Amino acid sequence: MFTGIIQATGEIRTLEQREGDARLAIAVGQLDMGDVAPGDSIAVNGVCLTTVSFDAHSFVADVSGETLACTTLGDLSPGARVNLEKALMPATRLGGHLVSGHVDGVGEVLRRWSDARSERFRIRAPAGLAKYIAGKGSICVDGISLTVNRVEGAEFELNIVPHTLQETTMGDLTAGRRVNLEVDIIARYLERLLLGEKAAQPGGVTETLLAEQGFIKP
Repeated sequence: MFTGIIQATGEIRTLEQREGDARLAIAVGQLDMGDVAPGDSIAVNGVCLTTVSFDAHSFVADVSGETLACTTLGDLSPGARVNLEKALMPATRLGGHLVSGHVDGVGEVLRRWSDARSERFRIRAPAGLAKYIAGKGSICVDGISLTVNRVEGAEFELNIVPHTLQETTMGDLTAGRRVNLEVDIIARYLERLLLGEKAAQPGGVTETLLAEQGFIKP
């Protein structure tokens, strides 16, 4: 698990294609690797990866074909900046929200504009994720825990303060860029709980089910 509070930005050294999957080598910048052990998890742009080997300045991780298909990691090339966060420990401050590092989908930056010292972003999520995104709720964008300011359909807006712009890759984003999205894990579990005994059956939460549970009027 992670918090979505980025600890450092790193840089892609190599992306080696390996018969349908890949191996990444990442320079870790200011990330302290002193407490990392083989097999530990490190989130790279919000994607939980397992360290294969490492030293004080970099680490190597394998990336499955599934992960390449469901995230933006395959878009990266040597020199690209990435957000890094080590898995949380019991004594870690939970400054963001609970993040699993399992990306739910890829969104697209539609617009960026200035607002005083902040920057605002409008991002379009895949249609299937829209129901999990709520105003003033949390969302993880490229591994960064952020607050949703406004939601309109499958599009949502963010207000990014100067510190976040400086310490993460948000400042690099422009219209057209693809980003990894992970919705709040609580919304995922809530959807499943609403199904009750029907969770063992095909299908998901429907308007009929919500009406039966009293959440909406039929």
